[in-house]
Amino acid sequence: MLTIGDLSKTTGVKVPTIRYYEQMGLLSHSERSQGNQRRYSKVERDRLSFIKHARDLGLTIEAIRELIDLSQHPEKPCAEADKIAVEQLATIREKIVKLKKLEAELERISTRCHSNHVRDCYVIQALANHDLCTADHD
Repeated sequence: MLTIGDLSKTTGVKVPTIRYYEQMGLLSHSERSQGNQRRYSKVERDRLSFIKHARDLGLTIEAIRELIDLSQHPEKPCAEADKIAVEQLATIREKIVKLKKLEAELERISTRCHSNHVRDCYVIQALANHDLCTADHD
């Protein structure tokens, strides 16, 4: 059995986040020791690792909840899990497109500044006036 601190060190998930996942119902409430310390089993450690990996991949709490529910029914087809992954992939691809636009605009405005004074700084001017941007990057 692991304490919450040991669980945190083992998984790389901060203690407040572990408590949050318990409150959200993603992680079952832990057993308590005689001294009222939380104790976690290998099952809870594995579940927390699952949640962390899913969060690292950008999955929402709701998607993680659905995947956890699916994992409780190993006889079901994995089409729903695949669907969640494909939806997340589409979301990530959309973010990549937006990030590339942001990258291009930041590169453009940061290389246009040839002034030694803030009053003439193109970065400051471009941030103050969206019309100086070459593309929509909202």
